[in-house]
Amino acid sequence: MAEPDIKDLERRMNGAVETLRQDFAGLRTGRANTAMLDPVMVDVYGAAMPINQVATISTPEARLLSVQVWDRSNVSAVEKAIRNSGLGLNPMTEGSTLRIPVPELNEERRREMSKVASKYAEQSKVAIRNVRRDGMDGVKKSEKNGDLAQDDAKKWSERIQKLTDDHIAQVDEILSHKEKEIMQV
Repeated sequence: MAEPDIKDLERRMNGAVETLRQDFAGLRTGRANTAMLDPVMVDVYGAAMPINQVATISTPEARLLSVQVWDRSNVSAVEKAIRNSGLGLNPMTEGSTLRIPVPELNEERRREMSKVASKYAEQSKVAIRNVRRDGMDGVKKSEKNGDLAQDDAKKWSERIQKLTDDHIAQVDEILSHKEKEIMQV
């Protein structure tokens, strides 16, 4: 490896930012959104599965989620997973359908959601830093093997660091926007 694959590093960092956007789509701001249940994992058939693989999620009203469980034997597992998800939702069972009213967010719950958003952002930053570490390790290895001159290695390291800083700034900006959205009454 003479030169690091900047395109690959950038693609991986963009993936971390995109994952953050998806996680934030699931954080509610007082309105029902089917993406709210995306992080919920259900223990069925001896494995943890995403809720969208065992049920259909819809929003019949602005403040109500409806979860239609495909296999009636999984209804209690889905209900338990939603209750234990930390989203503050309390499903009501009607046959194989779960009705989930989305409560109004109070100040305490908004602060809690803001902390969850910060946690997601930090996970994204860690993923970006891990990509940076992989890139830097590649540069050091190439330099050690004599495939890359010391000056070139320094330039590549600076480029990788700049790419990392840009993506971290992007994460901070997305977090700031989401926090404003959550705290808005």
